[in-house]
Amino acid sequence: MQLALAAPGSASAGSVEVSDNAFGKAYNEDLVYQVVTAYLAKGRQGTRAQKTRSEVNGGGAKPWRQKGTGRARAGTIRSPIWRTGGVTFAAKPQDFSQKVNRKMYRAALRSILSELARQDRLVVVQDFSLDAPKTKALVGKLAEYGVGDALIITENVDDKLYLASRNLHKTDVRDVHSADPVSLVAFDKIVITVDALKKFEEVLG
Repeated sequence: MQLALAAPGSASAGSVEVSDNAFGKAYNEDLVYQVVTAYLAKGRQGTRAQKTRSEVNGGGAKPWRQKGTGRARAGTIRSPIWRTGGVTFAAKPQDFSQKVNRKMYRAALRSILSELARQDRLVVVQDFSLDAPKTKALVGKLAEYGVGDALIITENVDDKLYLASRNLHKTDVRDVHSADPVSLVAFDKIVITVDALKKFEEVLG
């Protein structure tokens, strides 16, 4: 299939041939949802921890005798119904990661890239580099292609490009290997170089 090659000034600079296997697949919403959810779940820290009544310090002695005081029976000051007591159903460290095999992950990437191409959200450029690491220069270069906030994908991240993008909260720069399903679906526009496009094609077949 053919993807339009963008040029500064919103003009077309021809087209680039890409594989239907990587950029012409049907959109599998269930698979994309599963992979994106698993990716986000793996990023959860899962280190929360509370103490149960058996883990709270103290409470070994019975506070008062069983009978004769007129008070409610109590065997420990660390009961969950007491202030400073343990937690009834205490949260414990948990691993939230989900298994996603390589075949599923790559199929999800193919599905996402194909849908981005169908929706004209892929802005394919021959080259995307800066002379100096200036945020103003990056904003101006994006504007030349009629793009505001975007994910910029290059074959290898250029230091100048990376430094220029750090002050833009809704613009990110990635290389092919660090572009993940979450970042691909999060941005309205994906600016991608021809070299990065070919690398995706090589990886996804």
